Amino acid sequence: MLYDEGGSGRSILLLHGLMGSAATWRRQVPWLREFGHVHTYDAPGHRRPPPPEPTTEYFVADLLEHLDRLGPSVLIGHSMGALHGWCAAAQRPDLVTGLVVEDIAPDFRGRTADDWATMMRAWPQPFPDADAVLEFFGDVAGQYFLDSFVRSEDGWRLHGEVDFFESISQEWGTRHFWDEWEAVTAPVLLIEGEHTITTAGQMQQMHSDKPGSTHIRIEKAAHLIHDEAPQRYRTAVEEFLRALR
Repeated sequence: MLYDEGGSGRSILLLHGLMGSAATWRRQVPWLREFGHVHTYDAPGHRRPPPPEPTTEYFVADLLEHLDRLGPSVLIGHSMGALHGWCAAAQRPDLVTGLVVEDIAPDFRGRTADDWATMMRAWPQPFPDADAVLEFFGDVAGQYFLDSFVRSEDGWRLHGEVDFFESISQEWGTRHFWDEWEAVTAPVLLIEGEHTITTAGQMQQMHSDKPGSTHIRIEKAAHLIHDEAPQRYRTAVEEFLRALR
């Protein structure tokens, strides 16, 4: 599902991470409008019905359907959104004019989501109010979830089933996406947090495999770089967008 965020000129599409939503980009949208016509996007199962099979191929096919409507676009992705973005760029290079990859890498084989899913099932849902969400998750992650949780009469809760989100992550532990990465021809900016969720060295290897790409490692940042280090993130993305033809 696309949301027109305004602006003019080249198309820029923002792709959220796992358990996120289009709204998680709301703090970046205002300055990104200076560089083009911005759209945000809810992936299947994120504030919209889940897919029948939560495979990467399904998510990428859905993304490409929306990209066909927008035309050639710069894709700015966080985590899952960045992965789907480069897979889309590999399939349809004519639709991707630039790519920002935030804190995700091609190979999670051998890792599982078991502990992470167990932790999510223990969350005290529903949270009674927004303050309770912020207190439980902290300011940065708490805001991410407030932008994605659904609010009902009894409080705030996850906008989908834990089993669904777990299945997405579990698939990543069974395969790799190096072939798709190697097929990307668009200009690329790689942004990695010092405390990344990826295997050490993988994003540097992505950079090495892609002559002309840019790799930036942001100190003290973890996974939600665009909100943890917003000015450093903004500076990197603005420089990348200015350099694009």
